[in-house]
Amino acid sequence: MGRNLAMGAITVATTALLQKPLVSRTPSRFGLLQRMRLPKPVRFVAGVLLLDYTLWWWHRWNHTVPALWRFHRVHHIDRQLDVTTALRFHFGEMGLAALFRAAQIAVLGVDRDALAWWQRMLLLSIFFHHSNLRLPKNMSHQLVTVIVTPQMHAIHHSEIEAESNSNWASLFTWWDKLHRTFLYDGRPRTIGAPDWDLRQDPGIGELLAIPFRETSARPRSPRSVPSSR
Repeated sequence: MGRNLAMGAITVATTALLQKPLVSRTPSRFGLLQRMRLPKPVRFVAGVLLLDYTLWWWHRWNHTVPALWRFHRVHHIDRQLDVTTALRFHFGEMGLAALFRAAQIAVLGVDRDALAWWQRMLLLSIFFHHSNLRLPKNMSHQLVTVIVTPQMHAIHHSEIEAESNSNWASLFTWWDKLHRTFLYDGRPRTIGAPDWDLRQDPGIGELLAIPFRETSARPRSPRSVPSSR
């Protein structure tokens, strides 16, 4: 937990120093939604959905592009999945994510209020689905038709690659269902990263150094997994 909180503090600092200034200065007036003459409520909803869908792709690339996986793996080697895992991201990943967020705004042309509301919902979702809450089976089954639940996201944190390459959604589950990467059942998983064999959690210094060392990082197959309900 202490390592995760320390990584979280670095994450917050990186976001404050890089992402917030970059996002605030990125113009959206030339983007897709601004070029379409849509009523403001429709543009708002479309903006939220497009932000979430494009984030699905970013998360997928973080698993399937070796250079990005080097950074994202720091998040996945945590074998004690709990709410503090939501804070455990490498500052390098946060820096790259800031550039992607700016690209989302510029290309999609989302309104600032849509961006703000989506970010609030996303933050709550990330803390929720990384928690180790044991929801009643029926409740989790109902929620997972719309949003990511802890039981669904635990599958994504499996040390088995085919399972880790599923459930890339961060807020709405529809994108995994659309791309047939949705996997959901009641079986427990062993949490970890598919290409990380060590059982002991590295110290903060090693966590920061992992992306820059020669490791067993390899291209990860983005193959689909059978949809399970």
